[in-house]
Amino acid sequence: MDRTPQDLAEALVASFGDAGYGRVEPPVLQPADVFLDLSGEDIRARMFVTMDAAGHEWALRPEYTIPVARAYLASPGAAEPAALSYGGPVFRLRAGESGEFWQAGIESYGRPDAEAADAEVLGIAVEAVSALGLRKPEIRLGDVGLFTALLDALALPPVRARQLRRAYAQGQLAAALTQDFSVASAVGGEHAGLLRAVQGQDPKAARAFVEDVLNIAGISTVGGRSAAEIAERFLARAEADADGGVSAEAIAVLKRFAAIAGDPDAASAQIRKLAGEAGLDIAPVLDSFDARTGFIAARGVDVGAVAFSAAFGRNLDYYTGVVFEIRDGSKADAKPIVGGGRYDRLLQTLGASHPIPAVGCSVWLDRLAGALA
Repeated sequence: MDRTPQDLAEALVASFGDAGYGRVEPPVLQPADVFLDLSGEDIRARMFVTMDAAGHEWALRPEYTIPVARAYLASPGAAEPAALSYGGPVFRLRAGESGEFWQAGIESYGRPDAEAADAEVLGIAVEAVSALGLRKPEIRLGDVGLFTALLDALALPPVRARQLRRAYAQGQLAAALTQDFSVASAVGGEHAGLLRAVQGQDPKAARAFVEDVLNIAGISTVGGRSAAEIAERFLARAEADADGGVSAEAIAVLKRFAAIAGDPDAASAQIRKLAGEAGLDIAPVLDSFDARTGFIAARGVDVGAVAFSAAFGRNLDYYTGVVFEIRDGSKADAKPIVGGGRYDRLLQTLGASHPIPAVGCSVWLDRLAGALA
């Protein structure tokens, strides 16, 4: 008999409980601004948002990571490490599909042994979906922290680095590296006059000017962003134009990096070689990468079968370290069934007094049900 997403949620939460992850149930209704500020553009554009009588915007939770983090920070045990699980509906606009679907997952907070925690979350996810009947789980791995370390070592202008990090998260790094990073290219020649008008102005006055232009044009929101947020991004692009470009040498290093793929051990060796030839010191991050690979292997995962790609990111703005997906390896072009990663800055952004290490993952239960049918 086919299992429903609800059935799978209960089975997974029970499995997570056996691994030491206690269940939490954050509210369905969440403050919308948290997701608008911290989630990726893909989620922001597909949220269900409403406004209360006081003018506050609320969203049906579009994912669980932020609500679970908020629940943890509001709990009496927020100063201590925690291992939490969840299962229930989330809500996003989806073309041709229901806007309500189910997820289950785990979040690990406060562990100082980051590499072991990463491996544990990945290992639990693989074990859980395999136990339910996914016969050929295919693991795809990336590392936001490794890419960030490379950008820092290259000492790129801050705005250029932000542009590349955004492209990386969207899976568009290779394409971005072939493009002109000038503002005219980024926003279109029709905006050149507006750019000239704001360049050199006081930032506050320039921001107000761009907001006025957007409001006169009748543009209030685009992709979930307010006119003020659009103005901020426009001014950032103007700043990028003044900052200067990325050198041909740096672009060449980034292109070589983006092309690296294979199992984690082979990829690490290639990245070390690239860093050595380019005179870049990213050894501490690579040492952490290798330690994590060892912990993954210790959990019984065949690391030789793990597909690492240096250009692989996930379209959520809060990731800071390892990112991963698990797919049904028996089907070509299968969508991710599990997605997760490390997000060490999110909890402080949400109000914690200091950075709290965090890593977790979510299972798309409608996709898992389809794979098991």
